[in-house]
This record gives sequence, structure tokens and C-alpha cells, in this order.
Amino acid sequence: TAVITGASSGIGLAASIFCAEKGMNVYMVDIDAVDLESAVKQVQAVATSKIPTTIEGVQLNVSDFASFAGLRDKVVANHGTIHFLMNNAGTGMGGGAMTDMKTLQDVIGVNTYGPIHGCLTFLPIMKQAGNIGLIVNTGSKQGITMPPGNLSYNMSKAALKVYTEGLEYELRNERREQGGKLYSALLVPGWVNTSLQYKTIQKKCLAEGKEFSKDMVFFHQDKPAAGAWMPKQVIDYMIQELDKSRFYIICPDNDVDRETDNLRMSWTMSDITENRPPLSRWDKEWGKKFEEFCARSKTNG
Repeated sequence: TAVITGASSGIGLAASIFCAEKGMNVYMVDIDAVDLESAVKQVQAVATSKIPTTIEGVQLNVSDFASFAGLRDKVVANHGTIHFLMNNAGTGMGGGAMTDMKTLQDVIGVNTYGPIHGCLTFLPIMKQAGNIGLIVNTGSKQGITMPPGNLSYNMSKAALKVYTEGLEYELRNERREQGGKLYSALLVPGWVNTSLQYKTIQKKCLAEGKEFSKDMVFFHQDKPAAGAWMPKQVIDYMIQELDKSRFYIICPDNDVDRETDNLRMSWTMSDITENRPPLSRWDKEWGKKFEEFCARSKTNG
């Protein structure tokens, strides 16, 4: 049995389809009731198990911890426990250092507290069941390299990275010392053709009383950018890396390979160890040195 948040589109929908094709019960969670209804029908259409399975949509706001109780009770009543929890729901809303508190709290509520709420709700019953289980939290490269432009979003994903690392440390110790059977992983997508920006811009227009048009969005799943992966590619790569027992699942895309990602992450960390200015990669002076560092590293490699 799987519980997947942010399942009405994009990576969450692709994960739901994968699980349904494997004959799993799938609870698809999302705040968007209209898109969720359509997504559930898509997943029901691909369910291949000869044994009847549950494919059900559940509308809730992951930032509201109390709302998870009903979902937990339903899953436990029907199936006893779950085996796969994917905390994938996210929002691209945010802003800089002076972002208003409501927006900041909304972003952190979904991107950081949402996955924590999922873990607090389902890990106890997963541990009690004693079965092998997996928790995947969807992070972001922005939570690692911290590009300027949306500090609120970066903060929310950086915090989730730290939480998931700590979670896996604890689970690893439980596996070694107490016979625990739970694992966790941090999924870090690259550029993906999802509806995240689509829904973010749509929500912003609605809040400001402005008219929304699909043409305002540079790319999304129905208007894919050539450089971005499709959601299914992310899930296929995730499974490939999980089969290798990887915790950090750093996805490339059609524009950026893993070597480049590694260099970007290494440079970000060395801002501290080399006493450079923060976010030096985007600094006018240090930006050229970063490019030279990448060129030199790739040549030597």
C-alpha cells in the first residue's frame, strides 16, 4: 500500500501510476480536487493487479497536520499499514528575505512541514507492522545550491533535506541495532515538466485578482520544455537509484548532467571552507571563477 502526496499531477502522478502497475493499493493525496479526480481515473485505468486493489483520491492540505488523521485511520482500517510513503506535495510560492510572513509560512507549511506531517502520521504504524518500508521525500536542488530568486522556497527545501538526512540516520541505526526494516531517501529532481510553476502562477493571479492564462507559464507537463525531463523519467531514475540502495537521488535532466550537478554542489559547500562570499557562484567577480573551476574540473576528470 502506498500513500503519495502531490499526486494529482507531475512526479506524484507518475509515482502513483508506477505503484498501480505493480499491483499496489494507492492513496493519492492532493489539495486540488478537480485535478485529483482526473488523476485517480488515470491511475485506475492502469492498475494491473488480478487481485482487487484500492486506488483512491484524498483531498487534504498537507500543511494541516490534523487533516492526516482521517487518512491514517482509513488506510489502517482497510489495509493495516502502508509500505511506501512519498511526501511529494510542494509549492513554488515564495520570495526574498523580506517575504511576508503569511507567504513564508505557507511555503514552509507545504514544503517542509507537509513531509514531516506525513512521517509523523505514518512511520509509527509502519514500524509497528514490522514490514520492509520506504519513505521518499521530494527535495530540490535549490535546497542544496541555493540560487538567488526564491529564498523562501530554498529555505523550505533545505530544511527538508536536513530533516530527511536525520531521519535516515535514525532509521539506519534502528536497522543495525533493533532489526528495523524502514528506509528513507531524498529525491532531488532536476528540471522537470510538472505543473508546479503552472499552479504557483495560477494561485498568485487568483490572490491578486488577475486573469490567468496558460501562456503565462514558460513550461509545464502539457507544454514541455526540451531541456526538462518528463515526470516518468524521474520515477524511472528514482527506481534505478533505489535499486542501488542510494539515499541521495540527484536527478539529471536534458540540460544538466550529474557531473555538473556535483560541481555546483561542491562549489556551494566550499563557499564556507574557502571563505568566499555566500552564493558566490552568482557573484559578478566569483561567477567567472566558478566557470573556470567547472571547466578545469571537467578537463582533469
